[in-house]
Amino acid sequence: MRPATRITATAVVLAGALSAGLLAGGNAYADDGPYAAPPAEAPVRLDADDSDLKLPEGATLADPKVVDIKSVVEDISGEERREETNSDIKFALQAEVLFGKDSAELSGEATSRISAIAVEIKNQNAKKIRVFGFTDDLGTEAHGDKLSKERADAVHSVLAQQLSAEGITYEIRGYGEDYPIASNTSEEGRRKNRRVEVSFPRE
Repeated sequence: MRPATRITATAVVLAGALSAGLLAGGNAYADDGPYAAPPAEAPVRLDADDSDLKLPEGATLADPKVVDIKSVVEDISGEERREETNSDIKFALQAEVLFGKDSAELSGEATSRISAIAVEIKNQNAKKIRVFGFTDDLGTEAHGDKLSKERADAVHSVLAQQLSAEGITYEIRGYGEDYPIASNTSEEGRRKNRRVEVSFPRE
């Protein structure tokens, strides 16, 4: 509501200025533009020696904390999504890329997609890998749980063939319709929710 009020006020001022012949060729600023309008008043000067700005006697600043930064990259089609934080890497592949409808049998394209993830796991020298399957909210909950677990198992089988290093452990789960990443009220959202996620610690 605030922007609409500001625009109305500006229009009144401009109209008044035009009628009075006072409007000259000055700088114009749009509220929704890339640059903010200059402040109406000069900024307040701060006194660095002001006692109110100093810590109380004996007080110290807390130790600095490293903020966990998340990077999210999704291809144009939305078929593959990669998330990175300071500690983990997660790939989310849409089920349509990996499987046929209502199936846990891998498609021909699936192996190459999963193999690319295996290469990244090798590069990170990851030893603990999580493979989680998810579905949308169509069908029964029991069917979704079963299908999502079978799909996670199928992806795990390819990763296990690709990764021969010792000491690798897998956590494989099917969550069904739990933990959606989009709304299930549209087919576009349901497509995003039908996915298999592969995540692992980064080096």
